[in-house]
Amino acid sequence: MILSMTGYGKASATYNDKKITAEIKSLNSKALDLTVRIAGSYREKEMELRAMISNALLRGKVEFSLWIERDEVEQTAKLNIPLMQKYIQQFYEANSQYGIPVPENLTEVILRMPDAVSKLDATEELTEEEWEVARSVSEQAVNQLMDFRTQEGKALEQKFREKVDNIEELMKSIEPYEKSRTEKIRQRMVDALSAIPEVEYDRGRLEQEMIFYIEKLDINEEKQRLFHHLGYFRETLDGEYGQGKKLGFIAQEMGREINTTGSKSNQAKMQNIVVMMKDELEQIKEQVLNVL
Repeated sequence: MILSMTGYGKASATYNDKKITAEIKSLNSKALDLTVRIAGSYREKEMELRAMISNALLRGKVEFSLWIERDEVEQTAKLNIPLMQKYIQQFYEANSQYGIPVPENLTEVILRMPDAVSKLDATEELTEEEWEVARSVSEQAVNQLMDFRTQEGKALEQKFREKVDNIEELMKSIEPYEKSRTEKIRQRMVDALSAIPEVEYDRGRLEQEMIFYIEKLDINEEKQRLFHHLGYFRETLDGEYGQGKKLGFIAQEMGREINTTGSKSNQAKMQNIVVMMKDELEQIKEQVLNVL
């Protein structure tokens, strides 16, 4: 089982006049890169949230937000009606006693007077009941992200198995060309020597040189190691999640064996098959970067 590092989750709940919303999203990263943005009233709980998210997600570039929504007028300001009435009364008294004209935009002037509009304290004391709601919402968002990661992981696993099977079949398809090229190499050497007139050569020595040359082109060891790596890749897919880096290392080893096979392939059709194996492996390497 594997998990993707890509995911998204969002959840919300209502507490009194507040709508509490949590949102989380993640992308691939070599380690856990966590950014947390939370409402001021929840700031004291930031470390608890970070610990919960870190334990659940392990790795990835993660952005988490927790905020509160409510009526903006209620939240930010309140009119001081008694004080505003006193201001109005004083304006009219000044007009009647001293002839000072009453402003035409009296309402705007009153609103700009000191303490006519009182701002509510935005940093309310956090109650345990409200925090339970906020924590539950945060956990729901994280769980949604984990579900998303699981679904993406299943799709990745299916693609990996398909690519691994393709590489295995391509390597097996090399065998007929590998067997036929040995005889072709032998015949080419004999023909080359026969083309030189009046040349005597030691057939025993020729056989030794041919064996040495053919052994240098032999790819049996590369095939065995590649098949082993393919099997180990499958075993890792069946294991616990959190094996993304390990899968990347195995893919690198697979690449070494395929490259060595290519360097020993002195036949056009074998080289074409190696190119196809490299293409399949490259698609694995691209996607394995997104595995947790």
